[in-house]
Amino acid sequence: MPTVGTIWVRIFATTPARFASAFLATLIALVAGRMLNPSADGPMPYMATFAALAFSVWCCGTGASIATLALSLLGLSLWLIPRTHLPSAMHTADWSNLVIFLIVAVAMIAIGEANRRERQRLTNAAGELEEKVLERTGQLERANHDLRELTARLLNLQDEERRRIARELHDNAGQALSALAMNLDGVTKDLERLTKTTSMAVESASLVHQMSDDIRTMSYLLHPPLLDETGLAPALQWYVDGFAKRSKIAAELECPEDLGRLSRELETAIFRLVQESLTNIHRHSGSVTAAIRIARSDGFVQVEVRDTGKGISPDQRAQVESGGAVGVGIRGMRERVRQLGGNLEIGSDGVGHGTRVVARLPATEAARTEAQARAAETG
Repeated sequence: MPTVGTIWVRIFATTPARFASAFLATLIALVAGRMLNPSADGPMPYMATFAALAFSVWCCGTGASIATLALSLLGLSLWLIPRTHLPSAMHTADWSNLVIFLIVAVAMIAIGEANRRERQRLTNAAGELEEKVLERTGQLERANHDLRELTARLLNLQDEERRRIARELHDNAGQALSALAMNLDGVTKDLERLTKTTSMAVESASLVHQMSDDIRTMSYLLHPPLLDETGLAPALQWYVDGFAKRSKIAAELECPEDLGRLSRELETAIFRLVQESLTNIHRHSGSVTAAIRIARSDGFVQVEVRDTGKGISPDQRAQVESGGAVGVGIRGMRERVRQLGGNLEIGSDGVGHGTRVVARLPATEAARTEAQARAAETG
């Protein structure tokens, strides 16, 4: 629905409309001056025509203002100004009033034209400023888009590097240590008569076994082979069980049996999300329990991690929601979820009521991403 200001702008949008409005205002001023001062010997006619002229200067433009001035002079000279007994003669005072009226009117038109040009200059400057703002906004959006793409690429490269390091540790160092352990076991059997040497060999073998287990655990934590071989559910169950054993936190995993295989990017993102959340629970929450729930419905996968720790304060929650002073782990979680088209919420019912991390990711979109990645690898 058009407003009063819009209707006013439409009325004065064309030159004929402006001239017609100025002509009508002048006629009304002349008639009003005649009616208010029938004798036409006072200032009222000039006051009325000044009002019409001011209207024309402000609303109708310079051309219409000049037309108003001409029509006002004609009306004042032929109709409103009192005459002598001679039909064509006018008093000297009348001529003086007309001259004064003309000087003031010209000054009004000149001032109005100067104001109009100044308004036009300001309007043009505002338009140029708006164009520059739009241009800078577009550049900022493109820069943000490039930054998101770069972040996604860095995360993918990080996962690939972890996968490569885990494979190298498992294939090379792990096998070499296994062979060394077998050799030391043989030496231990041959040196049973030498108690001291046997004890040292046994201790060395124990250290080697411990190092082998540590390297295998480190390799699996960097990138568990189960994640690529059997899928998300077995890999998560293995990690949750190991976390509960290491941290003494009672962690439980609820995952549907029919979850199925997801895309590599989606499975990796969910695994890292659970890994980072459990790490934060162990470091910061003080909770003795943790619950992980995976659900899939309507083309989405929802991941929820809860604890019963000390929770987060409203100020900390505001900082997390605004992306302020948060750790690298939370930034990485948000960026992974954003790259896959999902959303991440970190909330708490208050201090002492625990913390919950909820991520919702589109499984169908991730499946298309996996298909594109496989096509690129085979191509």
